[in-house]
Amino acid sequence: MTSDLAALVKSLDLPAKVRLLTGASAFTLADEPSIELHEMRFSDGPTGVRGLKFTGGRVVTLFPNATLLASAWDEQSAYEVGQLLAEEAMAQRIHVVLGPTINLHRTALGGRLFEAYSEDPLLTGRLAAAYVRGLQDSGVGACLKHLVANESETERNTVNSVVDGKTLHELYLLPFEIAIEDAGAWSVMGAYNDVNGVASTENHHINNEVVKGAWGYPGLIMSDWFATKTVAPAANGGLDLVMPGPDGPWGDALTAAVRAGEVDEAVIDDHVTRLLRLAERVGALGAPREYPADLPVPTSRVRREQLTRLAARGITVLKNDRDLLPLDRSARVALIGRHAVETITMGGGSAGVNPPYQVSVAEGLSALLGDRVTAVDGVAVRTQPVPARDGFLTAPSNGQPGIDVILYDAAGGELERRYCAQAKTMIGMDDDGFTGTVAAARLVADVHSDGPAELGVMGVGDWTLSDGTSFPLRASGSGIGEEVLTPPTRTFVPSTAPDRLEAEVTIDGMGLYGLIGNAASRETVDVIDDAVRAAAGADVAVVVVGLTEEQETESVDKTTLRLPGAQDALVEAVAGAARRTVVVVNAATPVLMPWLPRVDAVLWAGLPGQEGGHAVAAALLGDIEPAGRLVTTFPAADGAAPAWSVTPVDGRLEYGEGTFIGYRGHFAGRAPEPAFWLGHGLGYGEWEYSDVRLVTGDAPSITVTVKNVGRHESREVVQVYLRPVEPDEPVRLVGWTAVTVEPGKSARVTVHTDRRLWRRWDTTAQTWSDRLADGGKFLVARGLGDIRATVS
Repeated sequence: MTSDLAALVKSLDLPAKVRLLTGASAFTLADEPSIELHEMRFSDGPTGVRGLKFTGGRVVTLFPNATLLASAWDEQSAYEVGQLLAEEAMAQRIHVVLGPTINLHRTALGGRLFEAYSEDPLLTGRLAAAYVRGLQDSGVGACLKHLVANESETERNTVNSVVDGKTLHELYLLPFEIAIEDAGAWSVMGAYNDVNGVASTENHHINNEVVKGAWGYPGLIMSDWFATKTVAPAANGGLDLVMPGPDGPWGDALTAAVRAGEVDEAVIDDHVTRLLRLAERVGALGAPREYPADLPVPTSRVRREQLTRLAARGITVLKNDRDLLPLDRSARVALIGRHAVETITMGGGSAGVNPPYQVSVAEGLSALLGDRVTAVDGVAVRTQPVPARDGFLTAPSNGQPGIDVILYDAAGGELERRYCAQAKTMIGMDDDGFTGTVAAARLVADVHSDGPAELGVMGVGDWTLSDGTSFPLRASGSGIGEEVLTPPTRTFVPSTAPDRLEAEVTIDGMGLYGLIGNAASRETVDVIDDAVRAAAGADVAVVVVGLTEEQETESVDKTTLRLPGAQDALVEAVAGAARRTVVVVNAATPVLMPWLPRVDAVLWAGLPGQEGGHAVAAALLGDIEPAGRLVTTFPAADGAAPAWSVTPVDGRLEYGEGTFIGYRGHFAGRAPEPAFWLGHGLGYGEWEYSDVRLVTGDAPSITVTVKNVGRHESREVVQVYLRPVEPDEPVRLVGWTAVTVEPGKSARVTVHTDRRLWRRWDTTAQTWSDRLADGGKFLVARGLGDIRATVS
């Protein structure tokens, strides 16, 4: 039954209303018993529902990353992911999942692109809408983020994104509009950055005039964590909720601003009404909602099947000379590379979760081919150390992999002891096991090493090791959240590894702390020699290369698309020694491939989640077709893209390429031919297109017959692009349809174009005009690098 929200709001006095508009803790909202408002619980997403703790929380399911899921170009799959995330949320009594991320891939240097779907606004918006429906059909709220023009991380909390009105509406706001119009997303998150000189959290034009006004949005706009900078300007600028709590700029200051006439109390009432509407929708207002009792656990058989299938379907075949793939199951395979034995399954920052396991490609392929696989480690891929993994460090308290942490107050009194399975812990943000302020911590672990070891510490503070060595570690000051997302480290390689690693650190504020313990790296030349020997003795070499959370992470952008370390040299050496060579790219975003002409096949595998190794193995062997299509254009070289730099100049980041980002700019000749176009993907079929016809109407449709002339059943994604006649209007994706066809069979496919792509933003009238001028052409394609038909 719908509550009388206006009456509930009216029953509260001003301080009570204002109290509700700032979080009660890092990830919870305050209750109000007088109106039967219960605590609401938020959790980061979108690659899993981590829960209320930033680190050290419960074990949860790790999903494939957004670009990999989006590469299926399948709204039903996106809906299924939303459903599964809703189950994960309900298992933890989480009311709102903070996702999906629907910023665009403006430049491939963006560090956080792995969380977002695509460079194309239609593809992003429709997939996001399906994901939102999947969540909210189960009564779990979605949160669209980050509103808006938040496509890079450099100076992210101060940068002014300068975007003209046409570009803002036709590109960057469009995914939000689609997800709100088509799916009714219940909440939206304001970004850190300014837009055209005004902070996102107080941007009256975007929040009030566009989102709540023109779009008629009835939902809630919350801030990104610590993003709110002001009192009255933010309250008047459309922000409904400040996160996190309990501290923040509002509270008593907002109450005072209302009493001083700086904020009308009706504005506060609107904010509270929206918050109560969200609470009602998620079951936190009135009688508490009931939750299913028997939800799948992260290690269940059903989850393993779902995650493997979802990841494998997004894996994309970029090259496949002489049909090397799928691999012959009788072949002897040399599996090579650090990413083969330590596969990267998720990006860095707030999207990270604590999974039950992470299957490597070596584990996955060996499970299917047994001793026909020889796995060989590769060259180093990181410049920064990571907390201990694989039992290198164990906690003295229980002998399990991880570390022990003891927290102290300023007087030296012990506050808490905790076991940290991930060898790291958050201090000062989401701790709830004690009262008082943490002033120091002691971190302890037993060391298990058969050879040279790299040991060290991570976190901001003054450190003292057990041997008396002291040193400070400080944040660089490069951006908000560095102490949590990219804390500083210091490592050393002792001549003999000690039996125990122990360190104390003084703490002043919030941060992520941990111990580092890993085997010391071998010389690159020795590693490559081992790889060459293995490749020469096998029927086929599979080299797995990629990026890590150093490049694909919140808070830091990339500086190059080159693979880190000596990975390119490794691929070149293996390709020179092997009979046939397959390269698997374990990265969520574009990388350069200088070795591309010298290898036989390339699979792009994204960040495939906890079942990643099983998904890659299934794709390599054809158990599940890797039917993905790229969601981002791959530049052929650094800088060879319509938009490139992520570095603000005097605090301003100019979106000077306008609407010509990605494939749009490449197609218009504003950047060189890319290595691979958006929409490219070979799958395991071969296709003929015929009988292409146009069906006119308000939003025209294209019909086409596709025939699978290959040897395998395959899924084809028929893409339709509009090429307007106006030179100032870029080509744009207007629709797509997928179909699965057996070898030798045909299917008739209809692609309905989306009416929203026929509009153009009138910069003079500041509104939409009815449609683009007539006379454009439709391009029917398998990506813009493989256009099969043109229809006027």
